[in-house]
Amino acid sequence: MQSKTAARTYTQLNRRSMLKGLAGLSGAGLLGGTFPMPAIAQETTWTLANSMRSLANPYHATFAKGGEEFAKSIGAKYEMLVTEGNSEKGVSDIKALLQRTGGKLIVNVDPNDSPDARVIVEEVKKAGGFVVTQWNKPDDLHPWDFDPNYVAHMSFDGVPNAEAIANALFGAFGGEGGIVALGGILSNVPAIERKLGLDNAIAKTNGKVKLLDFQPADWNEQKAFDITQAWITRFGDEIKGVFAANDGMGMGALEALRQNGLAGKVPVVGIDGIDAALTAVEAGEFAGTVAWDPMWTGAMGLAIPYAHVTGKIDITKEPKEHREFYGTGVIVTKDTVAAYKANPPKTDFNDLWGKATGQVQYRS
Repeated sequence: MQSKTAARTYTQLNRRSMLKGLAGLSGAGLLGGTFPMPAIAQETTWTLANSMRSLANPYHATFAKGGEEFAKSIGAKYEMLVTEGNSEKGVSDIKALLQRTGGKLIVNVDPNDSPDARVIVEEVKKAGGFVVTQWNKPDDLHPWDFDPNYVAHMSFDGVPNAEAIANALFGAFGGEGGIVALGGILSNVPAIERKLGLDNAIAKTNGKVKLLDFQPADWNEQKAFDITQAWITRFGDEIKGVFAANDGMGMGALEALRQNGLAGKVPVVGIDGIDAALTAVEAGEFAGTVAWDPMWTGAMGLAIPYAHVTGKIDITKEPKEHREFYGTGVIVTKDTVAAYKANPPKTDFNDLWGKATGQVQYRS
């Protein structure tokens, strides 16, 4: 069982890690000054909002910052809505903002859970606002069925990216042995896809890599820490690597390894490309991460609907690959981390689909 001293130590380290990660966003050149001013830079009566799970998560903190930077560039009011992992709160906050703005709302939302997306889309359409969803939605919910108010759905293909980062993990311990794996919220689309990618990678080892245990940690760093502590006690040196479906959980697992003298000996992989994970890759504690581009998703989820409401585009005439699309994931390992950090991704608000890599695919 985790001691009170260990818990206090973890909490202190976790807080410092998060603050350093957020500060690193600026140091990496991701904040301020990285975006060219768009051609449509007039004052707007529309309120812009990003809705996400938690600003304590560095991925979502950057997602929120991307929206803030775009809103600032056009002189728009901007709000950040935080669900705190509560679907009811997430929906009610958007409904309240729709009422307060009289429907003059453009909202970019990462729904807490997939079913939330339908409720949000219906409420936004009813109020006359515009919405982009990220990551989570039911397979049968499509933007073109709610024209023009449901503008787009943005995601990243978790299956091939999770498979690639799992292979990086296997390579880090010689390709043979047992691993443990931390999953996200089981009903979340990215959690499902990343588990499938991991399963694919394991299957292709022909029995050389064994999954000792898989447990959902709900995208939560503290839960990941607690689960990994229990695994270390249970499996000991059978654990050759740790797969985490996001970097936050990976950092929780890494802290548990540190407290047991195993950091750098048992490699970890995560997904998101947060600053703390990149630092862990440099230190040889992470075997790798998949870097998304939350500044891009946070900004484009507002820039695309704003382009529609200002007449720059007619979203109803855009092809389906502009309505449901994947962004680009970048596999970052020790061999590539220096180059990645030296050239962080940048976003041009006017290049609405420049980083899109194809239409969302449904595997169910």
